[in-house]
Amino acid sequence: MLSLGRLSWEVRVSLAAAAVLCSMVISRSFGDYFDQTTLLQLFRVQFLLFINCLMSIGSRYIWKRAVSNLHTLSAHGSQCFTGWKVAVWLFLLLAHSSFFSLLALVSEEPHLFSLISYTCLGMYVFLIFSLLVLGLLEQAHKLLPFSRAAPSHSRNTVKLLLALLFSVSCTVVGLHNARQPPVIKQVEIPVHKLPQSFHNLRMVLLADIHLGPTVGRTKLETVVKMVNELNPDIIVIVGDLSDSQVVNLRKATEPLRQLMPKLGTYFVTGNHDYYSADVTNWFKHLQSLNIRPLHNDHVKIHSLREDKDWFCLAGVDDIEAEMLRYPGHGMDLNKALNGCSTKDAIVLLAHQPIAAKRALQSRPDISLILSGHTHAGQIFPLAIAAYFLNPYFEGLYKAGENNLVYVTPGTIYYGIPMRLGSRAEITEIIFKIR
Repeated sequence: MLSLGRLSWEVRVSLAAAAVLCSMVISRSFGDYFDQTTLLQLFRVQFLLFINCLMSIGSRYIWKRAVSNLHTLSAHGSQCFTGWKVAVWLFLLLAHSSFFSLLALVSEEPHLFSLISYTCLGMYVFLIFSLLVLGLLEQAHKLLPFSRAAPSHSRNTVKLLLALLFSVSCTVVGLHNARQPPVIKQVEIPVHKLPQSFHNLRMVLLADIHLGPTVGRTKLETVVKMVNELNPDIIVIVGDLSDSQVVNLRKATEPLRQLMPKLGTYFVTGNHDYYSADVTNWFKHLQSLNIRPLHNDHVKIHSLREDKDWFCLAGVDDIEAEMLRYPGHGMDLNKALNGCSTKDAIVLLAHQPIAAKRALQSRPDISLILSGHTHAGQIFPLAIAAYFLNPYFEGLYKAGENNLVYVTPGTIYYGIPMRLGSRAEITEIIFKIR
């Protein structure tokens, strides 16, 4: 019989991650036996364990490159090396603990520990990426003819120093970028079948605000002030408003009450809104803030110039709601568009670009779809994965002869308080007649 003790550390961690993943599948299968709050809280814990299992492989890789391979320093047993080992250990511990702050450290403003731990997580991503790239370059160099290898301890030290320089630089720049207010991007979009009286209608698009462990009331106040200065006709929030329950973020959301567009403010859910297991309470709270949730629903937006003119503004639940078995939720395009004629202009709010693609496959008469979710990758190298995992990544896409999709890079950020290779954005959309 095979003993677990004989398996490599990486294999054992992979088995642990697989076991957690299996438990997630099993708990979804028997979801009817649990109340929704318990089920989604269980999912959050399972997800955190799964992520930390995967991260432990990366942490072992960092430890090996940053500590174990430094033979010359360790051989001398210097106090400096001991301090270095403690620093690396604390860094990895903070990176691993970042996601757990979602469970306990969410309030009106970010907790210092959350900001530090998520900053370490961002640097962790940069460090793993740079060490992997340098390792691959070293292996490629060895394949070159007449290449001469330097002593291994020298190579290891140089690689580590280069990786640290890259990671620290990216961290500093990323933190600086994230501290800046969102840019205001004005986009003119010709909308098929839009009545003439809506020409130059101004809509503000927000998404991915992610109130939670590293985003609080102060940042939201900045966003609301900038939006009000634009004096828009209508505002839409396309998902991922929060990463926690209403009870934790009630005070943080108060600035939203100051939004006063002429034609109303509308909201659809994103995947993170369901992770909090509190969507029903969020809907009630948003309504108290004069924000209307579009829960597989639509509203007819009448022109300020000609009341007889209107277009259909529809919104669908996030596509992950069904997977999470949230009662009464799940993307239902037919329900959302029931009452929207194919002769009328339809603007659809759908958080994930994959949902936008599916919607157009079912209803090619949709004129415009507004999405978020991708954050434009938020930080490099995560942008690489975000680009390939989404059919639309950032900006305006012509998805058909009469169909357009716009994907915002997000209004703030998620978790890691950094932006690198992307900018937070408040999108001012100017509707044009085709």
